[in-house]
Amino acid sequence: MKLIAVLMLALVLNGCVLTKVVTVPLRVGGAVVSVVPVVGNAADAVIDTTADAIDLVPL
Repeated sequence: MKLIAVLMLALVLNGCVLTKVVTVPLRVGGAVVSVVPVVGNAADAVIDTTADAIDLVPL
């Protein structure tokens, strides 16, 4: 039973879903930070670039 659960979890958490689980909170955090005057847009750009790099990881 545990083996089937692990296999199903591995199937669900394939590359696309796994990277989205990581990058969506990054992108939301970047959107929140972008409202800070002066440094917000620069911080958002860095966070967005990092999220894009994580999306390119071949999982």
